[in-house]
Amino acid sequence: MTSIPEQVKHARELMHKAVESTRREFTGIRTGKASTSLLDLVRVEAYGSLVPLNQVGMVAAPEHRLLTVQPFDKALAPAIEKAIRDSELGLNPASQGGLIRVPIPALNEERRKEMVKLVHKLAEEGKVAVRHARHEAIQKVKKTEKAPEDEKSRAEKEIQKATDDHVKQIDQLIAAKEAEIMEV
Repeated sequence: MTSIPEQVKHARELMHKAVESTRREFTGIRTGKASTSLLDLVRVEAYGSLVPLNQVGMVAAPEHRLLTVQPFDKALAPAIEKAIRDSELGLNPASQGGLIRVPIPALNEERRKEMVKLVHKLAEEGKVAVRHARHEAIQKVKKTEKAPEDEKSRAEKEIQKATDDHVKQIDQLIAAKEAEIMEV
């Protein structure tokens, strides 16, 4: 049986992981600016399995609206191109010699609003994970035997405060990403 402070600490760790996961998800959302993290979630069919793009090529952002991918193995260039084209990012890569150029088109108003909706959906998933961690921790604290009621109550308040803090962090991520997307 774990102690109440350990349960609170574990809940905080789970909440922190939920916030970091949401932050990572946000990096894969297109904002109209070239960012190498935009292609982080793209998986390429290589050597008989799906691997992250950054393991089969070097991604760079030489210009404001351009990404380049330099495949480590030139034979994978067509597979990399296909993976980028098939991703839900709406990008159209083109090969030039051994280099794949990925122009980043400007987002129209409708596409920006879709991206904002996606941000809110991903953020809600993060908030659900935070609230789930809170619920689990509070249940464990309540079931802790031989612990004084005031200690249980204090732990519940501490868990609730951690939940509020982590939800606020996700809200800040939403605001920043939304501003980034809506910026023309």
